[in-house]
Amino acid sequence: MPSPTLKKKAAAIAALLDELYPETPIPLRHEDAYTLLVAVVLSAQCTDERVNQITPLLFARADNPHDMVKLSVDEIREIIKPCGLSPSKSKAIWELSRIVVEQHGGQVPQSFEALEALPGVGHKTASVVMSQAFGVPAFPVDTHIHRLAARWGLSDGKNVEKTERDLKALFPENTWNKLHLQIIFFGRQYCPARGHKVENCPICSKWGV
Repeated sequence: MPSPTLKKKAAAIAALLDELYPETPIPLRHEDAYTLLVAVVLSAQCTDERVNQITPLLFARADNPHDMVKLSVDEIREIIKPCGLSPSKSKAIWELSRIVVEQHGGQVPQSFEALEALPGVGHKTASVVMSQAFGVPAFPVDTHIHRLAARWGLSDGKNVEKTERDLKALFPENTWNKLHLQIIFFGRQYCPARGHKVENCPICSKWGV
């Protein structure tokens, strides 16, 4: 259990994030659960901006799993090449689309277990889809949130799994879906990995992390 002092600090950070980011638009452009799932798969080791440039080209050809499996893996790879890791991502997108069609009636499954069983879909990707497409409480922890949680003294997690558990214990469940986006927005604006100026960071300057 987190200490009362740490809980108080977490609540103060959450209040500040609410003030700075009352609205939390999802950074990856999408139309439904399927297009979000594909966009999140593409976002691995790639910026959201780049993904948002590429997905309209891909979704113009196939914005549902039935149409995606009609494309070849090579066709998908050519379109998504600028996102990096295109050989593995194109196979994963084609294969997960086939499974969604054959095993889930063409609908993205609404459980962590079924999502994580799909090719190219890890726990973080499943958490993003569950929280942002289906509204299920989840706390997707990527490398940025992992870094910020450590920098702010909210977690001593050596891996994202431990950090996720720590953050879930600190913050109310009904705030998780919004909070993980607020932390990402804050990190980009005030608390970058490189060139971080403590005095310009509303959290690090206040809590002396």
